[in-house]
Amino acid sequence: MGGVPKDLFIRDGIKTTLGLNLRFVHLDRLTSIMKVILILFLTITLTSQGYSALASVTDAEIKSLSETLYKLDSNRATASELVIDPQTLISSSQTSSGSDLSSRPLFKQVSSTLLSKPTYKALLNLLDNYKRLTGEAEDVPSQEVQEQDTFLQQTMNTDLGKELYNFLYSKGVYSSQSEFIQDLKMMWFGLYSRSSGKLDSSGFEHIFVGEIKSGKVSGFHNWLQFYLAEKQGLLNYYSHSYDGPWTTYPDVLGMQFNWDGYFKEVGSAFIGCSPEFDLAIYSLCYITRPGKRCYVSLGGHTLGIQTYTWDNSSYGNGKKYIASAYPATP
Repeated sequence: MGGVPKDLFIRDGIKTTLGLNLRFVHLDRLTSIMKVILILFLTITLTSQGYSALASVTDAEIKSLSETLYKLDSNRATASELVIDPQTLISSSQTSSGSDLSSRPLFKQVSSTLLSKPTYKALLNLLDNYKRLTGEAEDVPSQEVQEQDTFLQQTMNTDLGKELYNFLYSKGVYSSQSEFIQDLKMMWFGLYSRSSGKLDSSGFEHIFVGEIKSGKVSGFHNWLQFYLAEKQGLLNYYSHSYDGPWTTYPDVLGMQFNWDGYFKEVGSAFIGCSPEFDLAIYSLCYITRPGKRCYVSLGGHTLGIQTYTWDNSSYGNGKKYIASAYPATP
């Protein structure tokens, strides 16, 4: 064997450090060994990409947990705190027309008491931190980093946030809340490049704030950002092509609008939910079903959440940034 270790054998191009002479292994046994090796390889690969333990999360568990999160959303808007005026409902074949079919704003009334709640204030502090044009590098001074930390701490220290963490902890996804918070920070706020090689985007910016790419609105799936832009005269609500079956908040709308000169054909968003609910539902679906359609249950109604991974760069041990997440309206 020369300098080859005694426990290393090569037979027909197959290496083993198991001390087995594969020439004498029965074919069935060899097949079983190769299956074990393949399973181990896939497990190691998935773990290195941050997907360990997630295969054990069933669709039924996602629906059950999402119902619990829905019930725990004590900071959702009430009918007296939030009044909307959806006006014109159009068909899906009309969404690309770009026609303003609603003469009034979508939001009629939003209570200042609602907006003064800690998680709402934490979100509002973040919304003016971004340059909406892709290709323009984002600056993140220390104050904005602190605002990110405050938002994550405030939202994930609610009963709703703790419920999400406890579930993921029970599945072995995270070993501590600090690990959970740090992963959310990288997943949502870690910068990557959508254009020109510049660090110009993040999952949070795309989903909660919105961006302009190729002359169109990209992302923009948060109702508070919609309300603020409309209040500032920067957003013109055109119509909606979907209104969910919920009779209380949170509801879901698929909307058409113009954001300071740029059109959005269908922008779907939860309406009237708390910031922690938005973050928790999207994080649940992204962590357990990254890049796929994830089905949640809210008040007895099933809703699809579509997520996308950012595949051009990663963080940590091969984990993927979140590229987008939104309610998948018809």
